[in-house]
Amino acid sequence: MNVILFDAREIAAAIRLDAADRRALHIGSVLRAQPGDEVRVGIIGGRLGHATVKHVGTDVSLEDVVLDADPPPPLPVTLLLALPRPKVLNRVIASVTSLGVKRIHILNSWRVEKSYWKSPKLEPSNLRAQCLAGLEQAGDTILPEIVLHRFFRELVEREVDAIAGDSLRLVAHPRDAGECPRGVAGPVTLAIGPEGGFIDAEIESLRAKKFSAVRIGPRVLRVETAVAALVGRIA
Repeated sequence: MNVILFDAREIAAAIRLDAADRRALHIGSVLRAQPGDEVRVGIIGGRLGHATVKHVGTDVSLEDVVLDADPPPPLPVTLLLALPRPKVLNRVIASVTSLGVKRIHILNSWRVEKSYWKSPKLEPSNLRAQCLAGLEQAGDTILPEIVLHRFFRELVEREVDAIAGDSLRLVAHPRDAGECPRGVAGPVTLAIGPEGGFIDAEIESLRAKKFSAVRIGPRVLRVETAVAALVGRIA
């Protein structure tokens, strides 16, 4: 982790972490910090800064917390993501969070297995943990908003206009699609389907809502690869 994050209620003149806390393990075992060393810290939802290591042993304590920097700016990208396989979901959430995406809508589609919606990976506690992992990697503090949509048709017909607003609307599609734009200056709403992509009827529903089908080349990519490649390209 490139920043050690704390809830606002944990920040005080001195911070004590139990030895089993993963943040304490990181300070002691990964950073190998010694008393007097500085470590980078931040408040979840707030500012970044640094603290001085006071003690490393049966517990870890920090002091002299200074929060004097703003987190990096968010990407102006809203992600509409068809629910991937549960073991892939964790990686995707952590990855897009580290890229700076702050609005993530997880949706159903015809190719999404119904059993995926019963996965404990969708529990708020797990999603938060993956978001924190992404923030820690990127040196960020602002958690993304994650919304679940169980019904594709309801999302497209009733909600997507409010979600996308006046942003550029793109949907990744391996066939009958134009080249994905690079370095888009304004806000973008990007829809990415499951393995195999959205079916034709879903693509047409999104096109009816002013989404343009785009691709990044002749190769069919795994979801986690496609997400990182597309977000990196348009942002």
